[in-house]
This record gives sequence, structure tokens and C-alpha cells, in this order.
Amino acid sequence: MRQIIALGGGGFSMEPDNPLLDLYILKQAKKAVPEICFIPTASGDSDNYIGRFYDFFNEQDCIPSHLSLFAPPTRDLESFILKKDIVYIGGGNTKNLLALWKEWGLDEILRIAWDQGVILAGLSAGSICWFEEGVTDSYGDGLEPIKCLGFLKGSNCPHYDGEIERRPTYHKLIESKKIQSGVAADDGVAIHYMENKISRIVSSRPNARAYNVSFEKKVKETELQTEFLGAY
Repeated sequence: MRQIIALGGGGFSMEPDNPLLDLYILKQAKKAVPEICFIPTASGDSDNYIGRFYDFFNEQDCIPSHLSLFAPPTRDLESFILKKDIVYIGGGNTKNLLALWKEWGLDEILRIAWDQGVILAGLSAGSICWFEEGVTDSYGDGLEPIKCLGFLKGSNCPHYDGEIERRPTYHKLIESKKIQSGVAADDGVAIHYMENKISRIVSSRPNARAYNVSFEKKVKETELQTEFLGAY
């Protein structure tokens, strides 16, 4: 079963005192001690970001590792990735992430991993990247559409409630047909796909939600059923 867990925001890097989404991700591996690999390409392999990943996941029942493209652990990246149960993509610059992945062939390796049942997860850039298109601030001058990997159909907008310009910009881009219809997620929301369909939507915050956003004569926003994972 191919699985992708796309976070609008949250997890160890945004909610260090609220582990609900990251624990949910670990649980999906259905193993007592899953192997989870962090790929922080979008942050330029930030040492601080990598450190925060280990600070959290070293305390959990799992085997954490990370893949740096600036200091790769091996020449055989495919074998390295395919041994993992979960691959977790960090946030940052989506355009740079996609460019580096293509140069290293990591985009194709991750598709192979997905096809073989490795769970793909991530927030912000690590959510956008799986869709055909996303809303990004990668270009440094406001929010714009970006073409992505296309593992999942449609477009994606993270941080829907977390950044004031996200919702109105997504609506404008869909209305002007600069980006196709898709799904938006508040910070603290994880959209869990099995194959290419939404299986479950969970949140670490009681009022956080996900939405279908489309255009039918006007922009239509439909709230999707979201399950609060409960107080930790």
C-alpha cells in the first residue's frame, strides 16, 4: 500500500511540545521499532533542524537517521532509502529541494520507495513536493505556484491558517487558473493518503482543519472531516 502523510505544518519542528502528529506518523509503520529517515534538503541541511529531529526521535521507539545531500552517507542512495520504513521531509525552500533531488536522482528513488511501501511524510515543502502543484514562497517575493513531483493529483497549500496570505492567495491562484484545484491544510493537520485517495485527516490542534478548494463559477472551499488526536 502506497502512503503519503502531508502536513500543513506542525510536528517536531513547529510543535516541540505537541508530539501527536509525529507519533501518528510512526504508528503507521506498524512496526515496534520502525526506521525513520529525515531529509532536510529544503532547509539546506540545517544542522539545527537535523538536531531537533534527533532530539525528538531519539526519545521514541524508532531508529532515526538522516540523508544529507551535502554530505551523503553513501553513494548508493537508493539502497539507503529503501531500507527505511518512513521517510520524513522537512520544510524550507521547495524549489531548491526539487532541483537538488532531480540532480541526485532522489525524486525517482522516492517514487520507487513509495511504490515499495515506504511511508512518505513531510510538512510544508515536504507536503507540497508530493503533489502536481503547490503554493510556495520559494522565490522570495510573495506566494507563487510551483510544479512538483505529481505523486498525488492536484495542488496543495500548507500553513492555510498559519500565514495570513496563504488562504486568499490560494483562492486567487485557483480562480485565475494559475493553479489547479486541490487541498489546503492548517498548521497542525496531517492528510493521510493511501494510494491517491485521502484515507484520514488528523490534527494535533482541536480547531485545525483541511479543505478542498476548487473553482465552479466561483471559488468553493469545503471543510473536510478532521479528527483531533487528543491531548497528549
